[in-house]
Amino acid sequence: MTGSAQVFAVANQKGGVGKTTTTINLAASLAATQRKVLLVDLDAQGNATMGSGINKKGVEFSAYHVLIEGVAIAGAMIHSDSAGFHVLAGNSDLTAAEVGLITQDNREARLKTALEPVRDQFDYILIDCPPALNILTLNALVAADGVIIPMQCEYYALEGLSALVETVENVRSSLNPGLQIKGLLRTMFDPRNNLANEVSDQLISHFGDKVYRTIVPRNVRLAEAPSHGLPALKYDKSSRGAICYLALAGEILRRDAKERSAAHSRQHESSSEE
Repeated sequence: MTGSAQVFAVANQKGGVGKTTTTINLAASLAATQRKVLLVDLDAQGNATMGSGINKKGVEFSAYHVLIEGVAIAGAMIHSDSAGFHVLAGNSDLTAAEVGLITQDNREARLKTALEPVRDQFDYILIDCPPALNILTLNALVAADGVIIPMQCEYYALEGLSALVETVENVRSSLNPGLQIKGLLRTMFDPRNNLANEVSDQLISHFGDKVYRTIVPRNVRLAEAPSHGLPALKYDKSSRGAICYLALAGEILRRDAKERSAAHSRQHESSSEE
């Protein structure tokens, strides 16, 4: 089903909200439905790379080389056999990329330009953003069609969310008019916690159907899987974490199909009016 890939930035400037876990496990779940997936690791910690079974220190080319040295993604990405998808690795070189990008021409669009030649080889490209609203995150937002925001339902979560929403609005108005918030994912959720339920209700009243129905609970298997270099689906496919991310993939695929058919019928209407 490859046409031009849907590009999603998985972003939240707050660390520890399940961003990398979401990127890896969503990539694996989409790949399990026979979709071709590329995971782009833009975080200098390289956790998404390691969690996909690739040694971040052993790669010849990383996202740094693509963004700063103009290495083609086609030659830099690696297929992870254990995870089932392609990876553009991230590692500590990306710390230098932040500084290096400042002097580059068209610095906010470097990733977008780099992805163009491979977009038709994939169905989905997922970008794991660093936990900061920096130039690397900006590159992800300029390259993306949509933003997936994983968040914990806790006291300060909504505060951080408004800063991210504002950044998305700014990018949309100045650099990427097609950018939209694709969905909000409630992670590490504990239904026994009253505050978590309150924040969850607030999210739904504010964002409506942008909030994914899938809720990811705290799950031991989900936490253990990265240390084995595997997505939860490959580590323990019967775990609650693995099942939740498969459900999320299903939800995203259904939404995309719905959007495509709506766009198709709009095109059909406008051409019949002519």
